[in-house]
Amino acid sequence: MPSDVQVSVATASDRSAWDAFVQAHGDHAGYHAWDWQRVFQDAFGHDPVYLIARRDDAIAGVLPLVQIKSLLFGNTLTSLPFLNYGGVMATSAEAGAALAEAARDEARKRRCSHVELRHVEPQFPNLPCKRHKVSMRLAVGDNMWDALDRKVRNQIRKAEKSALTVERGGEELVADFYTVFARNMRDLGTPVYSRRLFEVVLRTFPERSRLHVVRLNGQPIAAGFTYRTPTMVQLPWASSIREFNSLCANVFLYWDAIQFTHECGAATFDMGRSTPNEGTFKFKAQWGASAVPLHWEYELPAHGQLPNVSPANPKFQLAIALWQRLPLGVATRVGPMIVRAIP
Repeated sequence: MPSDVQVSVATASDRSAWDAFVQAHGDHAGYHAWDWQRVFQDAFGHDPVYLIARRDDAIAGVLPLVQIKSLLFGNTLTSLPFLNYGGVMATSAEAGAALAEAARDEARKRRCSHVELRHVEPQFPNLPCKRHKVSMRLAVGDNMWDALDRKVRNQIRKAEKSALTVERGGEELVADFYTVFARNMRDLGTPVYSRRLFEVVLRTFPERSRLHVVRLNGQPIAAGFTYRTPTMVQLPWASSIREFNSLCANVFLYWDAIQFTHECGAATFDMGRSTPNEGTFKFKAQWGASAVPLHWEYELPAHGQLPNVSPANPKFQLAIALWQRLPLGVATRVGPMIVRAIP
């Protein structure tokens, strides 16, 4: 570790200085904010480990980490789990290296199998890296309708002719959002997050977070959760009910989120993480979104292997098939206990 950079575990007394540093250094995704600790603790019961680097008593970098202990998937440190972004934020390569080294030391102390750093741009060329995901981003400005592909415009018109409506709001819409989200996750064969996650995010970040619910005759059939910063609106969680696909409810949801982005004055709409050339990637690409490669870098023990908890992993295929057959009520009750261990 560079001798002039000192790294320690941040405490509550560092909160104001931490957030001031993050805000000054362009937290475009918004997940380095101190209060995300509350989400990891209250919604998942996990232990945040926030590292802070100083040089001459001035903050030189931060690294938010979360420890997840799981019988199924092991003991890990991730920055940041359940989200698309995280990793090191530092004023210099030296401070960044000091934070990565401190994270490795914390992992050893806590007997973690690895440290996962979710970066957009690679920061540590010497570390093993996975490039299996991209973020799909759309530049938003005036005259967005004219910029859309003709097929997409026709799908939006179809949704409007089908008498679909969309409502935006906060915690009062959680039940409708979660009805759609839980159903879609079960149908995909994926354990669902708890409803509490979305409630905690909405309460913790009321100015940044918003729910969008698409309805047919009052019934919620598609829903999304947006999270915004001054420069970007993200749609990290979105779902629709398959039986209404012919009405283009999912397209209507994304169109509303694009309009919302423009109304917020943000220049970028982040449609979320996708696997290149798979279905959601192609759906997002049709809007004109560009793929931004993500770089997940790892501190591994000697001879350690990169983790693979992707649903595409063949060893999970049987579990996915069985999960899709579960009654919705069972999947909704059991899912949160499983997914809290999958970063």
